[in-house]
This record gives sequence, structure tokens and C-alpha cells, in this order.
Amino acid sequence: MTFIPALSYRDPKAALAWLEKAFGFETSMLIEPPDGDMKMMHAEMSFEGQGRIMVGAEWSDWAKSPASLGGANTANVHVQVERDIDAHCARARGAGAIIAMEPEDQFYGDRTYRAVDPEGHVWTFGQTVRRVTREEAERASGLKITGWP
Repeated sequence: MTFIPALSYRDPKAALAWLEKAFGFETSMLIEPPDGDMKMMHAEMSFEGQGRIMVGAEWSDWAKSPASLGGANTANVHVQVERDIDAHCARARGAGAIIAMEPEDQFYGDRTYRAVDPEGHVWTFGQTVRRVTREEAERASGLKITGWP
């Protein structure tokens, strides 16, 4: 993997449990902090055996949870799911996620929803539900698109 997002939490251990319950992430590595110093904790999680995120504490002045910044996010994490995006959203809602955008079909062929975790990180989940060409996406959106997978 070339890019691995790292998220800071006030309570990273609680975040690990919540991310597993709500989104289905699995802890693949956990470095326990010495003497309970959470600034030294490091964890990695995967989703459906693919992708990876790093989860840690607020360990410096620039590594903060949105909960410490009035909810501000400078980036969000997008996760592609293989199947049943609506059930995934229901699972997240059941675990207490705030659903900021209900599942809806997008012009580029994915069905997506947006959720906010207990500390304010914004997550987008998508499932490809139909294949569209660049030309179809341009017609549907009214936008000029350069490059297309």
C-alpha cells in the first residue's frame, strides 16, 4: 500500500473497539503503550482483509482528534465496500455513528454514504453498483472529467 491514513483520537483504545463494531474494521497490529502513556500507542486496522488505517492518540500539537478541534476535519477517509452498502450504513447507525449523508447513488456509478464517528472523524463508504463510462459520467454530472479509471 502506498498511502495509509493515520487518525488521532483522544481515546484510541475506545476508537479501536468502536471502529470494529460500527464499520467492521479489524485490528491487525497493536503496540501497547508503556506505563499507560497513550501517546506511545500505535494500532493498525484493515477492512475486509484489504486497506489499512493507523490509529493513535493525540501525540503532538499537530496530531489532534476533531473532538479537540471543534469538529474540524482536514481530510476524510473513503472506504470501498464490496457488497450491501445499505446494510453497512445500518450497522454504523446501530453502533452510534451520525449518518451525515444517507446512502445514495452517484453519477460515477457508486452508491455512497457518509458517517461521523464519536470523535468527529468523517468517513465515506462507497460500493460500485454500476459501471459507467467517462462520457456517461460527464453527461450525468454536466462536468468535464479528465482521466477515468
